Amino acid sequence: MDSLISALRTALGDDSVLTGERLAERARSFWDPRPLAGRALLLPRDTAAVSAALRLCHEARQPVTPLGGGTNIASATASGEHDVLISLERMRGIGPVDLAQQTVMMEAGALLETVQEHAAAAGLKVPVDLGARGSCTIGGMIACNAGGNQVLRYGMTRDMVLGLEAVLADGTVLNGLTPYLKNNTGYDLKQWFVGSEGTLGIVTRAVLRLYPAPRSRHTALLAVDDFSAIAPLLLRLRARFGGLLTSFEGMWQSFYELNSGEQATALPIFDAAPPWSVLIEIEGQDAEADGALFEQALAEAWEAGGLADAVIAGSEADRLAMWAIREGCEAETKLYARTDQFDISLAMNAMLPCTEAIRSALAELAPDSDLHVFGHLGDGNLHLVVGHRRAEIDSAEVKQLVYQRVAEWHGSVSAEHGIGLDKKAYLPLSRSAAEIAAMRAIKQALDPHGILNPGKIFDL
Repeated sequence: MDSLISALRTALGDDSVLTGERLAERARSFWDPRPLAGRALLLPRDTAAVSAALRLCHEARQPVTPLGGGTNIASATASGEHDVLISLERMRGIGPVDLAQQTVMMEAGALLETVQEHAAAAGLKVPVDLGARGSCTIGGMIACNAGGNQVLRYGMTRDMVLGLEAVLADGTVLNGLTPYLKNNTGYDLKQWFVGSEGTLGIVTRAVLRLYPAPRSRHTALLAVDDFSAIAPLLLRLRARFGGLLTSFEGMWQSFYELNSGEQATALPIFDAAPPWSVLIEIEGQDAEADGALFEQALAEAWEAGGLADAVIAGSEADRLAMWAIREGCEAETKLYARTDQFDISLAMNAMLPCTEAIRSALAELAPDSDLHVFGHLGDGNLHLVVGHRRAEIDSAEVKQLVYQRVAEWHGSVSAEHGIGLDKKAYLPLSRSAAEIAAMRAIKQALDPHGILNPGKIFDL
């Protein structure tokens, strides 16, 4: 046994350092079932153990790859056989909800769904929600600045983080677990770690901002024939609902058909798939008044023109049936040999021309492949799924095709899943050379030997 692994076992305990077959029993991620690659997997039980592990790895110049829930689509946690991996799955403690401050502190290995349930028991709500809520960890969400289905109202993960504790590459612990919103005392260090994908430090604990749990929720699925009607519709609904509008989700026709067709578990809502479907949802505190407002606002939107059909959820089962079409992924795994997935941001007026340009170029490059588009229209985030019936289609060519057109329409190559390895080559399409140089300078200052998640985002 080599000296570093021996030292790690001494510092963390034998059962906290997995090697060989015990390491290979684990999959690389939700998307990649191959055995986890690495020299060892560390399972610390507290911040002190994380600090000790990083100090030893720093001294040995040992690369360290942090792991979260494994649902990131940018290969942000990809590892090699010489990497030491670290998972905070044993650090899932959640503190009591502070009702006065409307905050809660937890360890970074806590699952989002568990924190949501903990907050709900106290009558409060975690303001970020994702389809992967049952597997994603708070630390992983912070590292990738996760978005989700309610960014329109509550913002990204960075907007819910009031304070955090992070361990630097050399084992130094930065304790900034402030439980208040205003803290104007120099650089906001916590924001350096939000979205850093584990390249600057490992987040071990966080204080999250909570909101009152809603007492009412109203949902509808709208059919739109003309994309130009969507922006005025959003403006009208935001003005009418004020701060109640939480979701404004869009589905292109092919995506709706895919996720409500014979390969899907969800059933169609409309008799015929419209060119665009928009799923809207409001949350409030007065079920009767909110319901009346919801119906009145939709009636006004109908009278203003632009809607081809509208279905209001009459029950929680109806609501879940609508969301099942939006969140489903079973059909694509059954129908295609392989998929390429993209997470981009575009201005509303660029969405249709950009996606049509992508569709046209894809038809020339890979005629047997399909483009499916959906996403968070209200905050400018689209998800693209390119389904390949032939697995040999070159992903590199597909990525170049997509990202080049996103750049032409002044969009971002990543909206909520980060850069990782998959988008590293395309980062200059969305960030200037000066910005990337500034990010490299921060990385070199906090991780001078480059051991933390090396190779992710950019190369030093």
